[in-house]
Amino acid sequence: MELKVTTLDGKKSGSVTVSDTIFGLEPRTDLIHRCVVWQLAKRQAGTHQVKNRADIHRTGKKMYRQKGTGGARHGSRRAAQFVGGAKAHGPVVRSHAFDLPKKVRALALRHALSSKAKDGSLIVVDSVTCKDAKTAALRTQLGAIGITHALVIAGVEVDNNFKLAARNIPNVDVLPNAGLNVYDVLRRRTLVLTKDAVEAIQARFQEKEAA
Repeated sequence: MELKVTTLDGKKSGSVTVSDTIFGLEPRTDLIHRCVVWQLAKRQAGTHQVKNRADIHRTGKKMYRQKGTGGARHGSRRAAQFVGGAKAHGPVVRSHAFDLPKKVRALALRHALSSKAKDGSLIVVDSVTCKDAKTAALRTQLGAIGITHALVIAGVEVDNNFKLAARNIPNVDVLPNAGLNVYDVLRRRTLVLTKDAVEAIQARFQEKEAA
């Protein structure tokens, strides 16, 4: 598959050949969904907790005698049915993360990249650099080439001026190659890759295939 390369000024800058096994697959939503759920589960803090009966500071003395009162039999005011009592079966501190095989995660990323390529939502640029860290100027420049809601994968390292200029633009995220992930690819309308990022992605998957 061949993708056209452009500059941030909207000028043509040749083309780049990409592998069909990375950018030319028929997207499988089941794989992509599994990976997104896995990512979001890992992000959950899991710090929600309620007080159980051991955490309630009340006397442990029996409320009233067992029989003869005409009421239900109770042994403690710490029980969940009483005001100020403990919560029954409430959430506790735990990790929401679960395992997902590396091969599944890698395949999901391929399908996410392929979905952008298939939709025509993939843009390859020569490089992403700025002379000055000016947000207004960069917003105008990106808008001129149709980048208003995008994830930009900028290469091994992100140009500092570009990063500073882009951080105040709504709905535009900038990440280095190492930050490429399924969830961020899908949450933005357009995926912008530099030529260096494309080469790094292909080299990454070729190494995995060779292994």
